[in-house]
Amino acid sequence: MPKNLVAKASVVIDAPAAAVWVALVDSSALKEYMFGSTVISDWKKGSKIVFKGEWQGKPYEDKGVILQLEPGKRLQYSHFSPLMGKPDSPENYHTVTIDLASEGNRTRVSLSQDNNATEEAREHSTKNWATMLAGLKKYVEGRATRVRA
Repeated sequence: MPKNLVAKASVVIDAPAAAVWVALVDSSALKEYMFGSTVISDWKKGSKIVFKGEWQGKPYEDKGVILQLEPGKRLQYSHFSPLMGKPDSPENYHTVTIDLASEGNRTRVSLSQDNNATEEAREHSTKNWATMLAGLKKYVEGRATRVRA
């Protein structure tokens, strides 16, 4: 699988990086904007991360390991999904990297996912991540509005 077929998506959120970070590592928040997934992790480098839910009517349990964790700056983890129909072996894992960059009172969230098997898979992942980031933006900005009110 070519590591160079990288899906990328980004969004600017009207909130500080600390608020965005909380939403990235809080299981109840993730369930709100990450396609209803239950995400289980203790959020430490080297720890397991598990995603459970239903996708297009099929239950799934994806998994990975947290590779980098820099609060307020970067979250990186490996990711394997049995729904891909491939063996659970290292060459079938993606690396998902989420970087946060402060832009005044706003935060740019940049996400990449490597190791997409085909251009079609890369495009599909790009669309899914863009949808997830739009949900993250709505979630964080909605919470910020409630806090200000």
